[in-house]
Amino acid sequence: MCEKQAAADFLLAHDNYEILTHANPDGDTLGSGFALCLALQSLGKNARVITTNIPKDFVFLTEGVSAQDFEAETIVSVDVADEKLLGDNREAYSGRIMLCIDHHCINKVSAPLKCVDPDAAANCEILFDIIAKMGVPVEGKIAVCLYTGIATDTGCFKYGNTTSRTMRIAADLLDSGVPAPAINKVMFDTKTRKKLRLEQAAYRGMEFYADDRCAIITITCEMLREAGASDEDAEGLANIPREIEGVRMGITLREKEDGTFKISVRSDREANAAAFCARFGGGGHIEAAGCRIRGTREEVLAALKAAVDETL
Repeated sequence: MCEKQAAADFLLAHDNYEILTHANPDGDTLGSGFALCLALQSLGKNARVITTNIPKDFVFLTEGVSAQDFEAETIVSVDVADEKLLGDNREAYSGRIMLCIDHHCINKVSAPLKCVDPDAAANCEILFDIIAKMGVPVEGKIAVCLYTGIATDTGCFKYGNTTSRTMRIAADLLDSGVPAPAINKVMFDTKTRKKLRLEQAAYRGMEFYADDRCAIITITCEMLREAGASDEDAEGLANIPREIEGVRMGITLREKEDGTFKISVRSDREANAAAFCARFGGGGHIEAAGCRIRGTREEVLAALKAAVDETL
C-alpha cells in the first residue's frame, strides 16, 4: 500500500538525505531521484542522489541540483524493487533504507516505511503526488525530471501501463511549462550511428521461437566492439523483438564481461514478463522485466526457451 501523505510527512520531518537509484539507471529512477532531491533542497534540506554511470542522454536531469557537503542521516530509495538492484552501492546501503518509494508489483526492499504503488505507470507518478503533498510546487526542473521518468517508462505513452491518470499528470506537467517535444526527441527520436550499427546487427541475428510467438535477439561483447559501441548504446534495444507482428514475448540477451547475460523481456499482458523473469531471480512489471543468468549463450538460450514453452 502506498501512503503518500505518510511519505511526505517523513520527508518533511527529516534531513540530510541520500537518495538511492537502481544500477544501470533509467529515466524513471533518475527522474524520481533528482526531482525529489530538488524538492528537498528547495525546502532548505541537504540532499544528494547516489547513482552510477548516468547515461549521457539523462545528464540534463542533474542540472540545477546543488552539490552539498553533509553527513548522511536519512536514506531513501526510488524505483528500487530489491536491494540487490543497487549494484555497487548494495554493500554500503543494504539494511539502511528508511523510506522506499517504488512502483514494481513485487518489492523486496526492507524499510520501516514503504510507499509502493504497482498501479503507477512510473515511479515518477508517485513522486508527483508526494512532492505536491510536501507543499513544493511541481514546476520548473522538478516537472522536467518527473515528465522524463513518466515518458520513458511508458514508451512515450504507448505502453499498456499508461492510464488516464498518467495522461492527466503529464498534462499538468506540460501546463507547468515542460518542453515535452524537446525531451521526446532526445529520448525517442535520436540515436547515434554506433547504436544504428548495433541495431542492424541485432536484426540480422534475430531468431524466432514457439511458432514465431517469441522473438530473441542477442547483443554480444564482440558485436559491441565491431560496432564501436558502448554498453550505453545497447539501451533501448530490448523493445525491438516485441515490435514484430505476432510476437507475444520478446527477449533480449546482452552479454556482459563478467560471464553473465542480462536478460530483458517485453511481453503482452497475457504473458507475464515479471513472472517469467522471477524464475531466474529477476523481476519487474507485467509487460517489462529483467534478470541475469550466468552461462554460455547456448546454455542461457536453452533455459530461456524452456521457460518460454511453459509460459506461451
